[in-house]
Amino acid sequence: MIAVPTDPLLHYAGDAAAWTAALLGGRWVHRRRRASVELLAARTAPGYFLSLALGAVAGAWLFGSLNLRAPSHSIAGALAGAIAAVELWKWRHGVRVSTGGPFVVPLCLGIIVGRWGCLFAGLPDQTFGIPTHLPWAVDLGDGIARHPVQAYESLAMLVFLAVYGTALQRERPWAVRHGFHAFVLAYAGQRFVWEFFKPYPSLIFSLNLFHLLMIGLAIYALVWIARDRRAAA
Repeated sequence: MIAVPTDPLLHYAGDAAAWTAALLGGRWVHRRRRASVELLAARTAPGYFLSLALGAVAGAWLFGSLNLRAPSHSIAGALAGAIAAVELWKWRHGVRVSTGGPFVVPLCLGIIVGRWGCLFAGLPDQTFGIPTHLPWAVDLGDGIARHPVQAYESLAMLVFLAVYGTALQRERPWAVRHGFHAFVLAYAGQRFVWEFFKPYPSLIFSLNLFHLLMIGLAIYALVWIARDRRAAA
């Protein structure tokens, strides 16, 4: 068992590091994928970004609080809320194409870095895993060996980012055309698995709120990919 030094204040340090990583990722996209950024600007308006921000905040607090039945927030909820708000904005303004590509790298980096802040924040962060006897189990201060689910998520998204970044550099069609939806699908898939290693209350059988949310995100991504392929055929 690995003893992890924890402090609730480290959550805020993790948030700051995550935002910094995301901003650096956005800077990379602006420099290396300028065409995609310019296309996003041409297809949207300030209201798009306002909707994205409000949807992310609302989704983060709504799903986080519903899951724990107490005031809380969640990155998964923020992603779902932002997607819902942006898709509504796009529908109202007649935008029928994907606009999420430029956000993939910043989002991945934010999750990869931010999840370590959740781990080092310890038990008060409410993101800890269930007990396990695996050799890489962590002790967050209560003497119980737990799954380091935050690290699982960080490493899973790091693998996706490596695959996506390589494909993007090589101009692979799936990365260029479906990058955001591939990200959503990868995030939903890995998060669905890790939810089985968390002590959250079940809603349907052994599935908790975030299991159901991840199913919804996966369906969203698959529908977009299928629709785009039909349009290109």
